[in-house]
Amino acid sequence: MPTSFMTAPKILFTSESVTEGHPDKLCDQVSDAILDAILAQDPYGRVACETGTTTGLIMVFGEITTKALIDYQELIRETVRGIGFTHTDFGFDAETCGVMVSLKQQSSDIDMGVSNALEAKEGSFEGDIEKVGAGDQGMMIGFACNETPELMPATIVYAHKITRELARLRKDGTLPYLRPDGKSQVTIEYQYGKPVHIDTIVISTQHDAAVENQRIADDLIDASNSLLPNDLVDRSTRFLVNPTGRFVIGGPMGDAGLTGRKIIVDTYGGMARHGGGAFSGKDPTKVDRSAAYAARYVAKNVVAAGLADRFEVQLAYAIGVAEPVSISCESFGTNHIPDERIVELVQKHFDLRPGAIIRDLRLRRPIYQATAAYGHFGRDDIDAPWETTDKADALRSEAGLSAAAR
Repeated sequence: MPTSFMTAPKILFTSESVTEGHPDKLCDQVSDAILDAILAQDPYGRVACETGTTTGLIMVFGEITTKALIDYQELIRETVRGIGFTHTDFGFDAETCGVMVSLKQQSSDIDMGVSNALEAKEGSFEGDIEKVGAGDQGMMIGFACNETPELMPATIVYAHKITRELARLRKDGTLPYLRPDGKSQVTIEYQYGKPVHIDTIVISTQHDAAVENQRIADDLIDASNSLLPNDLVDRSTRFLVNPTGRFVIGGPMGDAGLTGRKIIVDTYGGMARHGGGAFSGKDPTKVDRSAAYAARYVAKNVVAAGLADRFEVQLAYAIGVAEPVSISCESFGTNHIPDERIVELVQKHFDLRPGAIIRDLRLRRPIYQATAAYGHFGRDDIDAPWETTDKADALRSEAGLSAAAR
């Protein structure tokens, strides 16, 4: 977030989203489909799975230690099929693409930080939570703001709404000329940190070669308008649909893809900082994923409680160490109690050790493929325990705030 964001009388801010058929998102979904398949059979499986794709080819590689038996070839093709690459005319299809798999066990040096603590009781939670260290070092960011009901930045909320609508219109046959690959971009004018006007919407979608761009523009402008709040859209709002005039070659035929290249799409659309770690293909012992979810859980509850209108928290970990090495909070001047008090309440009400995060957010379940398109946060359509605000009442009460202060 720009340092002047909350004080600027006018600033334009932009976020983007991509559809599930974007090459990078295809890779995220394949990696998380593999993770889910393993967790369904082996909740203690250790997964660090990467996927790459290009014309006619998917490559899966990484480190997996598990008791699960997985038909990787069929699972990968099933995932690509579900996304919608089902015809050779799309430039890529699930039946004819090549699939290469190269997986090995996790490094014993990396494994040491968590395994000993997990051996205590098969079928129970985690063994000794005190001993479950972080699966890697790194910084994770959580963010929330009160500008939308989802407690997310408006730019990324509306960008995701548009790309999800592209998928719906394609899959239910409303606009049969649409193809799986696509993007949206939403630019909003903010005044003193508040969204006041949608300035520009960009929509780029792969399409059948026979359809005219004007028809695509008319259809998608109508569809987008139905998703956007009337008080933010007016005649000056610009719509740019397939600005080049043609988007027939798409998916892996148009661009190579790789797991983890859409981390800003996955999170807060650039409104918050980012620790740098990607999510997809990583089991929850990797704090890149689990601690990022915990940080969102913290931030969302802080804002839901009315302690601040905008809130960002950074968690940092050392590999093999349970307690975070630092917890840093920023309220951008929107706090309703002192920032130091917010930090105290966070430390009291949230156990941010990796084992406790996995326990409290119930992360050893196959819930991840659904997160791999249209964002990991601000979702009420998937199983996302980090989106609950079950600690907001306690935070509000201890802060001495009334419900009306939210």
